[in-house]
Amino acid sequence: MTVPVEWYLVLSAAVFSCGVLGVLTRSNALIYLISVELMLNAANVNLIAFSHFYGSATGQVFALFVIGLAAAEVAIGIGIILVLSRNFGEADVTLPTEMRW
Repeated sequence: MTVPVEWYLVLSAAVFSCGVLGVLTRSNALIYLISVELMLNAANVNLIAFSHFYGSATGQVFALFVIGLAAAEVAIGIGIILVLSRNFGEADVTLPTEMRW
């Protein structure tokens, strides 16, 4: 029994919505990082689902690039979180106001 592509799209939309909700409602930098990872994984689910159902390997190749992008994003994000926690005592993104316009 094969699962229709719509189920993967619904799963991807649910995961992406959780990521957007996390970005919009939280002020912790670690939660931002996790939420962006959720959104990237939702995009990967879409890419792999379309690649599987339509017989092209292009989606899988793009998914590998997204995984590499996610790894780079985590490396830079952890550095930012460490600087925030070292300078301000916590990872709240509303505290550092010196860099705002």
